[in-house]
Amino acid sequence: MDQFLPFIAVGLGIGAVYALSGVGLVALYRASGVVNFAYGALGGLGAMVCWEITDAGHPEWLGWLAAVATATLLSYLYGRFVAPSLTHQDRIVRAVATLGFALMIMGLAQWYWGDAPRRLTLPTDGSGLEFNGRRVINDTRLLALGVALCMTVGMSLLLSRTRLGLSMRALQSDRTLGGLLGVRVARVDAWAWAIAGLFAGISGLFLASMIKLNPTVLTFLVIPALAAAIVGRLTSLWATVAGGLVIGVLEGLAAMHPVTAQLGTSSAFIVAITVILWLQRQGIGLSRDNSHLQ
Repeated sequence: MDQFLPFIAVGLGIGAVYALSGVGLVALYRASGVVNFAYGALGGLGAMVCWEITDAGHPEWLGWLAAVATATLLSYLYGRFVAPSLTHQDRIVRAVATLGFALMIMGLAQWYWGDAPRRLTLPTDGSGLEFNGRRVINDTRLLALGVALCMTVGMSLLLSRTRLGLSMRALQSDRTLGGLLGVRVARVDAWAWAIAGLFAGISGLFLASMIKLNPTVLTFLVIPALAAAIVGRLTSLWATVAGGLVIGVLEGLAAMHPVTAQLGTSSAFIVAITVILWLQRQGIGLSRDNSHLQ
């Protein structure tokens, strides 16, 4: 068991980032019915902004705030000014539009920063939890796990206890009826995009510290995040968290052997396909109620 523990611990850390990202995707999908493929690009751009600020000698906390603010603001602007013009389009069109948004962000980042290798470090990278005299997980990964759980609790409370959350749930059930009942659809959608951007900015910081500070690499954060969201059927926050953690642990365990290490990046696809096939056999769709997507 001791030989598995470090890989499981590392997997839980990266899985927490996938879980956090997946919750952001689900929150947006529940309100607007849009699968946001620009999620990873937003987080990646925020991480690059953080690096730019800290590399110039400014305080680290300023870089962290700037990263989250950048992702949140860009996401809000898209939701406020671009997404409304696509409201009556098919959901596939709306998803593809976010892919175009992601390519624009990635192109901008590549043009400004290029492909030079960079490193984003957090103060928690140098310490961690030890077992039998060796470190099994650093504090950054533990922090990511704690943040993922706390933000999921916060999102659950927002959806169930606040006027904004109730409006988001109303739009999930029936967007047209929600509008007729007085829900300000455009404003609620814009807030949902801002919340998704907040989650993306925080996820991007953690992932840049754990893996690699590269806009292209971070853009693909959306893949395991979407797989985690599929586990939650694009509606359940806690099932999404579980899905993200499982994907991370599978990646960690795959790294134990050189042969299976090559399959680690496929964990998200394996989990997503398994869940989709199981749901199809049960006669269940990905979302409990797709009426708001029509």
